[in-house]
Amino acid sequence: MGGAFTVNLDRPVNSAVILHDYQVDAASPIASAMNPADGAERIGLMDDLQSQKDLYGEACRMLEGAAGKLNRFYDEAVAGHKEEIAGLSVEIARKILAQKVADGDYEIEAIVKEALKNAPMHEDIVIRVNPQDLAACRKVRRDDAGGAPVGVKFVADQNIGRAECVLESPKGVIKSVIDEHLEQIGKALEKAE
Repeated sequence: MGGAFTVNLDRPVNSAVILHDYQVDAASPIASAMNPADGAERIGLMDDLQSQKDLYGEACRMLEGAAGKLNRFYDEAVAGHKEEIAGLSVEIARKILAQKVADGDYEIEAIVKEALKNAPMHEDIVIRVNPQDLAACRKVRRDDAGGAPVGVKFVADQNIGRAECVLESPKGVIKSVIDEHLEQIGKALEKAE
């Protein structure tokens, strides 16, 4: 590379260094100035890269939109079927309990004690139970002096199902009825998230 050239600058030069064997490559800041064809190619590549980036961004936005729609669909589907799921769960529990009651696989004493815990007072209480459960309640009272407090009277009632009881006191009535418990469970399941 021989020959002379002149450079006109608008400011004075403070220092200068002569570079020997300086290689100009694609990353060099002066590469496009030295070869205009390479600059045009680089601009074309940058345009291609930008359009690919735009396409990628649009695809990402479309995927985000689809994911949002799927999430909304899932939430609506679960919310729409929540009541049905709760009802089905309660019906399964009802069938299991009915089988256990039919097999006599329950403790009426524990059911009565639980109902007594909810009674405001333990005097002048009439506990109505199914006639088939009455013998077990009386046996507990004879065997366990602490089984039922004084002032509690057990009465057979055909209208009360097995494994259920109704406590009547001067303060009100407390029912321990399977269907009512299952209904409360069903409502709690419907409200749960």
